[in-house]
Amino acid sequence: MNDAQTPGLRAVASELHDAGLCPLPVRADGSKAPDVRSWTQYKVDRSTPEEHDRWFNDGRRTGIGIVTGAVSGNIELIEFEGLAVKEGLLEEVTELANNSGLGNLWQAVTTGWADQSPSGGVHYKVVVEGRPAAANTKLARRLAREDEYTPEERQRVAERPGTKIVRVLIETRGEGGFVVIAPSHGSTHPSGKPYIRLAGGPTTMAVVGPEDLDALYALCQAMDAMPTEEKAKTAPRPKRELPAGTVRPGDDFENKVDWPDIIGEEFVPLFTRGQTTYWRRKDKNRGISATTGHAADRDRLYVFSTSTVFEAETPYDKFAAYTLLTQGSTSHDAFKRAAVELRGRGFGSEPPRQRLRSVPQQTGPFTDGSSALDPDSMPDEQETAAGPDLRVVINRPELDITNEADAIDGLLAIMANEQLPGLYKRSTGPCWVYEDDQGNPLVKQLGTDNLRAYLAEYVTTYQVVRDPLTEGTKEVRELVMPKTCGTILGRKDWPLLPLRGIVTSPVVRPDGTLVQAPGYDRGTGLYMHPRVPLRRLQPQVSKESVERAKDIVLNQMLADFPFVDDSDRAQYLGALLSPIIRPYVPGPTPLVVITGTSQASGKTLLKDAFGFVYGLAETPWPENDAELRKALTAKLWDCGDPVIAMDNLPNGHIIKSPILSSLVTSANWSDRLLGSTSSVTIPNDRLWVLTGNNLRTGGDNARRTLWVRLDPDCPNPDQRDNFTVGDLRTWLADNASTVVAALVTMVRGWLAAGAKTINTRMGDYSRWASVMAGILAYLEVPGWLANREAAAAVLDDEAEEWAAFLTAWHETIPDGRAVPTKELLGLKDDVPRLHNGDLPSPKQLGHWLKAREGRYYEDLKVVRVPDSHRKQNLWRVAKYGERR
Repeated sequence: MNDAQTPGLRAVASELHDAGLCPLPVRADGSKAPDVRSWTQYKVDRSTPEEHDRWFNDGRRTGIGIVTGAVSGNIELIEFEGLAVKEGLLEEVTELANNSGLGNLWQAVTTGWADQSPSGGVHYKVVVEGRPAAANTKLARRLAREDEYTPEERQRVAERPGTKIVRVLIETRGEGGFVVIAPSHGSTHPSGKPYIRLAGGPTTMAVVGPEDLDALYALCQAMDAMPTEEKAKTAPRPKRELPAGTVRPGDDFENKVDWPDIIGEEFVPLFTRGQTTYWRRKDKNRGISATTGHAADRDRLYVFSTSTVFEAETPYDKFAAYTLLTQGSTSHDAFKRAAVELRGRGFGSEPPRQRLRSVPQQTGPFTDGSSALDPDSMPDEQETAAGPDLRVVINRPELDITNEADAIDGLLAIMANEQLPGLYKRSTGPCWVYEDDQGNPLVKQLGTDNLRAYLAEYVTTYQVVRDPLTEGTKEVRELVMPKTCGTILGRKDWPLLPLRGIVTSPVVRPDGTLVQAPGYDRGTGLYMHPRVPLRRLQPQVSKESVERAKDIVLNQMLADFPFVDDSDRAQYLGALLSPIIRPYVPGPTPLVVITGTSQASGKTLLKDAFGFVYGLAETPWPENDAELRKALTAKLWDCGDPVIAMDNLPNGHIIKSPILSSLVTSANWSDRLLGSTSSVTIPNDRLWVLTGNNLRTGGDNARRTLWVRLDPDCPNPDQRDNFTVGDLRTWLADNASTVVAALVTMVRGWLAAGAKTINTRMGDYSRWASVMAGILAYLEVPGWLANREAAAAVLDDEAEEWAAFLTAWHETIPDGRAVPTKELLGLKDDVPRLHNGDLPSPKQLGHWLKAREGRYYEDLKVVRVPDSHRKQNLWRVAKYGERR
């Protein structure tokens, strides 16, 4: 251009203005910027003809441009830089347009209004219809080569070596943009060369809708050569190096599967140019929606369309695309699930599982006591056995508890296989046997924490988790979850050996054989926990060994006790033998009451002898029946001692408790545990012992009592000396094993002699009394229950009181006449009294008589005679054998 053409800019301005565009002058410094103080206002309001006159009429301007966007009728510019044209991008986009059904549209754009810049670039202006003009956007770029660096860029890279120098190839100008147009010339461009109009003008611009324009932009975006980093949500977490020979499922999938097999349901391949394949959405009939194979570093899917499940302008490798399509997202968990699916389909190599590190095995021998039934295992007579051991568990079981249901099944299977030493069950759940600090056996009912701690010790439990290093799995040591333990404890039954009781000495099984090995006995469900070392027994019992046993017990241990008569000694020996025959004779035993006439008579020493031989649990005598029930339940629940004693009851105390009556007549005891809402039923397999001076019984307790009476018959019993064995406690501490062996020998001798019984009537205890009578007869110990009736008459305070009352009644009203209770109160010296010593009222006496109707006191009983006329009860006394 020359100066003669300069006035033409005014004409161009008029052309632009008439077409509805906003023209502005361009600076003549090569900056290509508007030559106005501020052009912000022109982004909203068009320049006026007056301004055009002022700008262009002086003939000094060499450049003119337009503001793009709404102010110029919603114009957008597509600019191919000179570098893009030189590298053939314009031809490639034209080819893409023709191959994708956009050829006509692209021709309309390129012939509507096209200018060429001095650098060789091409500008295409279009009118956007149906949406506001978009902001300026870079559609295609590439990294600059080093030989293309400007001196300033070289300096920048030298200062910051990681700096990326980018060359823009294709971009747009939209809302608020500015572009220089032809016939700008001279110093408008740094080269001094002019802008040339190639085609059309402002009145022939192509009018393009949003969808078509986006399709054209997608063609240009397909030329983008900038490496785009995968976003975190479209790629797995950074991968660690795998062991040699191991292939991830995602990597294997990447190498073996082609894109049509992955995205074939979403896209249709159009054509391939070089390494790049162009795709279109299935619901479109022209344009391109995505490319694959365009990136130089990795084959990725790059989607331009916003109408697919894929995020636009976001790269996806094959594994990421598969994950999104099959899992619905590209989260970390989604990638994990997809990898599992692919591995299930055979992709990748199965990584080795890292096994749990070795856990020390349980050491030490264990036995369940079964060898006691093997005659070949009988040791020498004088050899002693140690305390109880547990069942043999050679290998500590291992269990995968990754899945809770499998964990429960596995633990129950381990129980059923008897791989849990020392764990048993009773009606309320799993339990174990342990010792307190004094060596007494106790039963621990397991709670959630107890079971969890037990399993931590005896079972190697682990979970299988993903190994981030190998992307395989590894076993990690984990304890059983508390809720899993709670679920197991919540069952109604458990595949464990039943614990039916604890014994502390050899005992006789129901079949007459002997349990003599410490530990669990399968035949009875009993657990033997000896209180003292047990002497090994000869296979056969001789008469001499029985005599020696009698001498140890009767002539040494019991030699100096002041029993009132033979029956008291026999009854104590019967009580002493009871724990040994208790499994042989199931059912309750009577209450053993050891009473003396004074202190230091030896009653506590007799009680303590049980402790030396079998172990003894003691509980204080409670203040009332409610406390008594709690104490009994507590002892039965966790105490393993076969004898439970209440020592030193108050002097002269009358044992009159319905709780005790119920206890000693029940084979099982039911009650609510203290501090719990649950009730339990516990076998009542203990011997109950009470001691005190001048004790008496009342109510039903008299016939449920086995009396052992002592009477030292001297002023100062505690001063007695010259005992056969010296201090009995010291002797028992040294000879408890011998005493146990002697007691067991007595019972074995009776069994070997035929186990004969002598029929003895004792109410609920008749079978026990008959067996004991047979044993004592075999041992030639006289007096068994010989004083029962006399003792009941003398020691049953209530019976004695009522016998005296009925005798006085019978003598005072000898004709057997029936009388009202009011008349009976006239016998005030003989009528039973209230606890405070007062006479009862007629109504109270009537209740007492009803409660004792038909019961004999000695040979007299109360008879009720209803008086229908007076509507009251009359009473009379009848003598046994007396006829009326």
